[in-house]
Amino acid sequence: MNKKIVDRQGSGENNLGLGGIVRGLGDLIEKLNALSETGEELSQTGEIRQGEHVKGIYGISVKVGLGGKPSIEPFGNLHRDTRSGRTIVQEVREPMVDVIEEEDHVLVLAEMPGISAEDVWVEVKDDLLTIAAEKKGKRYRKEVLLPGNFKREKMQIICNNGVLEIKCLR
Repeated sequence: MNKKIVDRQGSGENNLGLGGIVRGLGDLIEKLNALSETGEELSQTGEIRQGEHVKGIYGISVKVGLGGKPSIEPFGNLHRDTRSGRTIVQEVREPMVDVIEEEDHVLVLAEMPGISAEDVWVEVKDDLLTIAAEKKGKRYRKEVLLPGNFKREKMQIICNNGVLEIKCLR
C-alpha cells in the first residue's frame, strides 16, 4: 500500500523545504507504529524547489515484513556528506526499488519517471545488480543486492511508463 502525505496547506504536493522534512519525519514515526501491526508499506516523497527549478528530491520507503521487522530504504538525490555533515544534492538520483522473491524468479521493480527501455543499462555480477539510466538530464543509478547469484542472460527487462521490471530467472 502506498500512501502520500499531504502537506499542511492541503495542496497534495510535498514542496516543503527543510521544515517540512522534519515535520514529515514526525508523521512517519507515527505511521511506522501502525504499519508494524499491519505488515503494509509506506512511501513518502518530497521536493525542495528554488523558484521554478527542482533542487532536490528525497524520499523513503518503509516496508514491514512478516516478522514485523521494518525495512527502510531512502531514494532521491539528497544525501548527507559524512565528513562535513551537510546535505548535498547529487546529479544522480537513486530510484525507489522493490525486490520480490517468487518461487521460480526474483522480480526487481524500479521507479524512474521519464525513462524508457532504451535509456536503461543493467549489469549483474554475482548477487549485485546495477541499474543505471539517463534521459534529458535525468540520471538514475542504484545498486541492488539480490537474494542469490544470477546471470545477465537469464534476465527479462521491461520498462513501461518509467517503471523498470527486471525478472531474474533461477
